[in-house]
Amino acid sequence: MDITTPNTETATHKPVDAVSTTNAVDTATSDLYETLTQAFDFFNQELFLDTLPRCIIVLERKNNTLGHFIGDKWEHAINYSNLCEIALNQDSFIKRSLAKTLSTLVHEMTHLQQHVHGKPSRNGYHNRQWVTMMSQVGLIASNTSEKGGKQTGQRMSHYIEENGRFEQAFKKLESTGFMIPWHSIPNAAKIKKTRESKTKYTCPACDLNAWGKINIKITCYDCQTIMFQNNL
Repeated sequence: MDITTPNTETATHKPVDAVSTTNAVDTATSDLYETLTQAFDFFNQELFLDTLPRCIIVLERKNNTLGHFIGDKWEHAINYSNLCEIALNQDSFIKRSLAKTLSTLVHEMTHLQQHVHGKPSRNGYHNRQWVTMMSQVGLIASNTSEKGGKQTGQRMSHYIEENGRFEQAFKKLESTGFMIPWHSIPNAAKIKKTRESKTKYTCPACDLNAWGKINIKITCYDCQTIMFQNNL
């Protein structure tokens, strides 16, 4: 099966308007989820030529995780049809730019693409086919979230390709006034405690983890590689 993402120059999309602040409190839940669905639909049309099926988008707090994808996680109560799940960590919204937050959504959408049109590896493993799908939409796989990071493995992040397809699509979406209307407020006391306690560090070569105080230098003895501070 050919899973190459087609050229999207001929794709069209519906304009996405900023969420109205009228009666914002009364419609907070629907506004938030409709906004995320609008973003999904926009990027589906812009980056995937509308080839991805709808899925259930959920918000989930999970330490060191920005999002996840689970295939066929939901079942309809009457007709037993299945839908996949994309989860986003709402606590990350206020800490990251809108572009980075939506890049996580697209990251999970590539997992949906591979689930439907490709061949995913064992649960949670990011293989070469997925790396290719990511690069086709303008996201570069990297376990460090920076250039030069490992591109395949169990836990994987990415960085946004400069002037790539995602960045161009995001700018188009941003120009419509798009915004995520609600942000989860971090617990200040919890953040202070976390900063003062141990921080996770990961070796980019072998994925070995270690814990220590924030902003210290730790080297993986086996790989002779400086471990990066893992804030995912």
